[in-house]
Amino acid sequence: MAVTGLEADKDKTREKKRIMTVTIDENNLRQQLVEHYQYAEKLGLNELASGNLSVRLGDGMLISPSGASADNISIDNIVRVSLAGDWQGDHKPSSEWRMHAGIYQLHEDAHAVVHTHSDNCVAVSCQLKPLPGFHYLVGEFGGSDVPCVPYSTFGTQQLADDASAALTDRSACLLGKHGMICRGKDIRVALDLAHRLEIMCRQYILTCHLGQPELLTDEEWIDFFERMEAVSYGEFI
Repeated sequence: MAVTGLEADKDKTREKKRIMTVTIDENNLRQQLVEHYQYAEKLGLNELASGNLSVRLGDGMLISPSGASADNISIDNIVRVSLAGDWQGDHKPSSEWRMHAGIYQLHEDAHAVVHTHSDNCVAVSCQLKPLPGFHYLVGEFGGSDVPCVPYSTFGTQQLADDASAALTDRSACLLGKHGMICRGKDIRVALDLAHRLEIMCRQYILTCHLGQPELLTDEEWIDFFERMEAVSYGEFI
C-alpha cells in the first residue's frame, strides 16, 4: 500500500518526538549522574578521582569519565559507552567500564551501578572475607552476608566477571583489596546501598574491637526475610 504525503509527515513527526524524548531522557540521566557523583563525595564515599557511577541507557550506559572528581564532573564529560566498550568524544570512560558493563549484561534489573573506595569498605575488603551477618541490616543486600571477590587488577575483565557474578544473589559485594560495588533500580537506590554498606562495614569494625561478634542464626535470618517480605508487599507493619 502506498504511503500518502500526510502519512509520511505523521511518521516524521512521530520520529522527531521520539528523538526529542530520548534526548531529554539522556540529559536527565546525565544530570542525575553528576548530582549523585558529587553527593557520593559529600557522603565521604569517594575522594579525589576514585570510584565511578553509571546508569543504563538503552543498550549501553552513561558512565563517569576517567579522572572524574566532584569538582570537574559535568553533564558534558559524562561518557556514553556501549556494553562492548565503544565510545566517542573527548573524554575517556572510567577504567572500570568493564565492571559496570558486565553487571548490566548479566542483570537485566540493574539500571544503575555505584563503585566506591569508601574507607570502611576498603578496610573490610582487604581482609578478603565476606562481611558476615553480624547485624540484621546486612540482609538488606539480599542474603546473610555480603560476599568479597578475590583481588584482581583494576579495569580487568577478571574483576568484571567476578563482580558481576557476585551480584547474582546480592545487590552489593566487596572487591578484594579494592572497595565495593553495587547495583540498583536507579542511581539514588544504588547510592543509598553504597552508603548503607559503608555504614555496616564501619559498625562491623567497631564491634570487632569488642571481640568476635555473634552472627544471626539461620532461623533468625528466615524470620528476618519473612518479615521483610510481609512489610514490603502487604499491609503488615
